Amino acid sequence: MPASELLNFPLLLLLLPIVAFLYASVGHGGASGYLALMSVFAFPVTFMKPTALILNILVSAISFYFYYHQKKFEWKLFYPFAITSVPFSFLGGTIKIDSHYYKIILATVLLFAVARLVGLFGKHKTDLKPLNLFSALAIGALIGFLSGLIGIGGGIILSPILLLFGWANIKQTAAVTALFIFVNSISGLFGFVSIGGIFPISSTWLIGLTMFGGILGGYFGTKKMNSKILKNVLAIVLAIAIFKLYTI
Repeated sequence: MPASELLNFPLLLLLLPIVAFLYASVGHGGASGYLALMSVFAFPVTFMKPTALILNILVSAISFYFYYHQKKFEWKLFYPFAITSVPFSFLGGTIKIDSHYYKIILATVLLFAVARLVGLFGKHKTDLKPLNLFSALAIGALIGFLSGLIGIGGGIILSPILLLFGWANIKQTAAVTALFIFVNSISGLFGFVSIGGIFPISSTWLIGLTMFGGILGGYFGTKKMNSKILKNVLAIVLAIAIFKLYTI
């Protein structure tokens, strides 16, 4: 796709930094949001996957920077998941999947994104429990493979798990998730490239927009921020994408 064609999608260019802002504010890279937007505008899968991964890498790195400097990162909550997720993300990235099944898997993952945005997994945990190492290794492998397969970082799945099992509070979850997404996205992108996948040069036009939104989201996310209305709007956009993916 020529870079000039992206100018034919002004709504996409407007929504991208908003998606990056909202996802970065909770420690996410935003791949599921970028993929949802690109699916709504009928972008080809060959463009969607590598574009979402590279944007994910940039925004998650920005988000992690802010949360790390706020001393919210816990290494012991990160490495058990990363040990297995990184190699399995590379493995998932090497697999070519039929467009129909790709859309079904993506739509299912987007359900997690909607649930996260509307606060179903947003309860603050005061009675935190120690991490179960075996469970973390198994969960990391599963999330990593799925991440590489469809082009996400896996944070949209990891964050509700951390919260539901009471392994981390909201701020800790955001910090751990940001680095988790960063390493998984790099691994998945390497896997994609290793089988001859090509990063579309026109995607570089989207980098500035997402980085702008990511920087603002990372900064305000580490402070007290109420963006309920924007999150609900994004949840509606994702719901539309889910409906479209399941019905085409």
